[in-house]
Amino acid sequence: MRTAGRPDREVPAPQSAWDEVLPGLWMGGHVWADGFGHLRPAVVDREFGLVVSLHTQPGHGPPPDVRHEVREIPDGPLTPAEIDAVLDAAALTAAAVRAGRRTLVRCFAGYNRSGLVTARAVCELTGASAPRAVELVRRRRSPWALHNDRFVGYLETGLEVAYLLEGLSSA
Repeated sequence: MRTAGRPDREVPAPQSAWDEVLPGLWMGGHVWADGFGHLRPAVVDREFGLVVSLHTQPGHGPPPDVRHEVREIPDGPLTPAEIDAVLDAAALTAAAVRAGRRTLVRCFAGYNRSGLVTARAVCELTGASAPRAVELVRRRRSPWALHNDRFVGYLETGLEVAYLLEGLSSA
């Protein structure tokens, strides 16, 4: 089967374009593997009222009449500004789901960056602990979701604390 993400990781591509984590909250990526293991583009049309993209690629939607918020962040160590973007994206996502808008959070494969924002939104929406939110994301999206240990650490430490700690380490 083809892999998704960085070439230094042996991570299988997701088996679907996106998956529902909570009612109205979806998580996905820009690629997925069909039943034959071929990578396919995940193109958003009008399935969602809000799309939050942490990675973008031309031709992957959504169309101009669908609200699209872009907060590009790397799948690696985050700066305080990038952690702030994650907090903003998660708050925006939670508010949209509360308002009844079908919402997609996506990155490249739909595992790490989207997992970070989705897990934080789950915490905000349900009051779940970070480990519980991570478990839910992995159960609903893929066991490979949030395989970036640093992102899990950010969630378990608390993104606000991670913001301060990353600021200290870059000073």
